[in-house]
Amino acid sequence: MTMMRKKKDQSGGQALGASGAQGRRASKSTTGSSWHLKGLYKHSPLFLTPDVVSCSSLHPRQPGVQHREINIEDLEEGPVVNGESLPTDAVVSGSKRRSQSGGAGPKKDGEEAGRAAPLEQSSTSGKLRKKKKKQKNKKNALGETLENGLEDIDRILERIEDSGGPRRPSPQPLSARRHVLYVEHRHLNPDTELKRYFGARAVLGEQRPRQRQRVYPKCTWLTTPKSTWPRYSKPGLSMRLLESKKGLSCFAFEHSEEYQQTQHKFLAAVESMEPNNIVVLLQTSPYHVDSLLQLSDACRFQDDQEMARDLAERALYSMECAFHPLFSLTSGACRLDYRRPENRSFYLALYKHLSFLEKRGCPRTALEYCKLILSLEPDEDPLCMLLLVDHLALRARSYEYLVRLFEEWEAHRNLSQLPNFAFSVPLAYFLLSQQADLPDQELGPTREKASLLLRQALTMFPGVLMPLLEYCSVRPDAAVAGHHFFGPSAEISQPPALRQLVSLYLGRSHFLWKEAATMSWLEENVREVLRAVDAGDPAVGECESRRKVLYQRAPRNIHRHVILSEIKEAVAALPPDVTTQSVMGFDPLPPPDTIYSYTRPERLSPVSRGNTIALFFRSLLPSYTTEGERPEDGGAEGLDRNQGLNRLMLAVRDMMATFHFYDPEAPHEAHAEGDGEWD
Repeated sequence: MTMMRKKKDQSGGQALGASGAQGRRASKSTTGSSWHLKGLYKHSPLFLTPDVVSCSSLHPRQPGVQHREINIEDLEEGPVVNGESLPTDAVVSGSKRRSQSGGAGPKKDGEEAGRAAPLEQSSTSGKLRKKKKKQKNKKNALGETLENGLEDIDRILERIEDSGGPRRPSPQPLSARRHVLYVEHRHLNPDTELKRYFGARAVLGEQRPRQRQRVYPKCTWLTTPKSTWPRYSKPGLSMRLLESKKGLSCFAFEHSEEYQQTQHKFLAAVESMEPNNIVVLLQTSPYHVDSLLQLSDACRFQDDQEMARDLAERALYSMECAFHPLFSLTSGACRLDYRRPENRSFYLALYKHLSFLEKRGCPRTALEYCKLILSLEPDEDPLCMLLLVDHLALRARSYEYLVRLFEEWEAHRNLSQLPNFAFSVPLAYFLLSQQADLPDQELGPTREKASLLLRQALTMFPGVLMPLLEYCSVRPDAAVAGHHFFGPSAEISQPPALRQLVSLYLGRSHFLWKEAATMSWLEENVREVLRAVDAGDPAVGECESRRKVLYQRAPRNIHRHVILSEIKEAVAALPPDVTTQSVMGFDPLPPPDTIYSYTRPERLSPVSRGNTIALFFRSLLPSYTTEGERPEDGGAEGLDRNQGLNRLMLAVRDMMATFHFYDPEAPHEAHAEGDGEWD
């Protein structure tokens, strides 16, 4: 009896292995036929009625219950097994025999197992053994039934496709339909990029599981709220839809009355030049955006980069929680007018967060934020992100994106007139030609395109070459250094605006040219340009005349970008009219046509003008302001510092003229001498 039981177990194991293989084949056929099932009723020339395909082909058979079989009489051939066609009756009868044998197997095995087991062991072990055998036999029957039914369905669908029925046209690639400024949510998270570089274990290893101590109101895309932040409560910041036209939606942030009062306190704290006043304000209003951004700058100046980044992220989180339900980060069709002061905070928060991401080593994420800022107002480009997008694309190795942006925007934006695009685009073409997976038929044209664009850039901006070689610690030969076209005169003769753009590009992107292959390619094209100059190419004179006309004065958005970039070489090239005026970190160089939704109330001094002594002592206080110092619009940028200083100097001069200083021990001697003289 023991030997018989072992043989039966072995046969049951073999049956289980067969059923497992059949189950895997059935699962493969199921996954392979899912696409065909979707388009069956819509595109097939045949209409499958319930009489043709029944539920028995999708559900397992049960013993003793009659099921309707698949009708395949309309097919020209029967099922194919091992390359030979079989009649339909054989398939149907075979499936019936398999179902009957599968139903009778458990009963027979159960009776033999019951007779073989002794009375002492007819307990839990015997019952478990019976259940296992029943489950094995059920799996055999189920796998055979599913395999037969699904194979018939697959064969029907294949013949329908072969009959020439209409097919659904394949959709275009998703990237072809996306706008050039399309933003992907997954690329807004820096952890996605860090995981690709270092692995998920290195990025998430030190992070603790989320605790349920604080409940945040919503899921955000731009930042992830931290447990160390204060509990979020609406600070009075909201967003409204202004208008929708031509497929674009214009939005604007709004300040409630409570938020306006906090904003007035913030402006007073900034005028005091004391960062602790802003800290006190944040204790009562922990999610006031301008206070967070200003304190972030103060921490960054003190080399506390971690705290500065945390404050900038909190400001961005506060503004994202105020989004309108229709405001989309990814569509590229939502606009924010930079002329409104309430909207500028969002621009600056995004830019500061972008800067921290770049320093953190996440250029791909920073590129996505750059595209987001550019999509908010692409025509005006208030922060001039076109001076940065090429640098981030090269650092992120998104060469195809940079080439696509240049090709689509060159016609109406003249990107080749910017030194950064003039040199970055040929570098992107060259780096594309260096990739190993590029086909041979595309390698040559890509390299030629890169060389042509680089020669055009060197001809248009000859003052870039020598400073670039100096940054890269490369000494040119005498033929290049001594030539008048690339010599010192080329850099000195540049207009002021062009010198500023060149300084910005070289200070930011010079290290991208340090590779040996890149420098060798640059040397080849420099010699080609010198040959063209010596041959009297007319393009050289045309470029010189365009330089004198186009780059007389840089617009205000370029100056604003230079101030935010904090690149020393570019800041030193700013014109005097920009460097002499006061620049606020929370609102650098506001546009002259600012649209104010509310005004700051003028604070009148309780001290009269006639009391010069009181005016002097009051001027020593941090919150001192003089009358008539603020314009009607209430903007902080309108303070007349020179007027207040002149009034203070007049008060000090008047006070000093009325004071008499004397020594308390000297009156007796002076009185005696005076009496003698008078007498």
